[in-house]
Amino acid sequence: MKNSNHTDFLTGFVGLMAYWFIGELLVNLLGVSLPGPVAGMLLLLGVSLLRQRVAPSVAQASHGLLAHLSLLFVPAGVGIMSQAALLAEHGFGMLATLVLSTAVTVAITGLTLKFLLARRKPEPRQP
Repeated sequence: MKNSNHTDFLTGFVGLMAYWFIGELLVNLLGVSLPGPVAGMLLLLGVSLLRQRVAPSVAQASHGLLAHLSLLFVPAGVGIMSQAALLAEHGFGMLATLVLSTAVTVAITGLTLKFLLARRKPEPRQP
C-alpha cells in the first residue's frame, strides 16, 4: 500500500510539471506577457473546474509540496543577502511596494471570500 502512495505522489508531481510545461509552451507560442507557471496553474484551475474535482494524485502531490514550502524560501533569503547593496539603495521603495501589494492582496482575498460565502447555499439545519 505504501508503494501506491509513492506512485500517486509521483504521478501527481509529473502532472503538475506537465501543466507547468504546457503553460510555458502556451506563453511562448502565444507571446502572452504572463509567467509560464502562472499560465499552467490557470490551466490546471480550468481543467479542475471543468471536471469539478482535482485529480487525487495531483492533490496528494500538492499537499506534499506545500508541507515543505518553507524550504523554497532559503534560496530567496540567500539571494537577498547577496544583494545587500542593491537593497540598501532601493530598500524603501521595495518595502513600500511589499506593504502596498500585501494590503491589496488581503483586500482582494477578503472581497473574494465575502462574494463566495454569499453565493454558498445554506446547509440544512438539524433538529
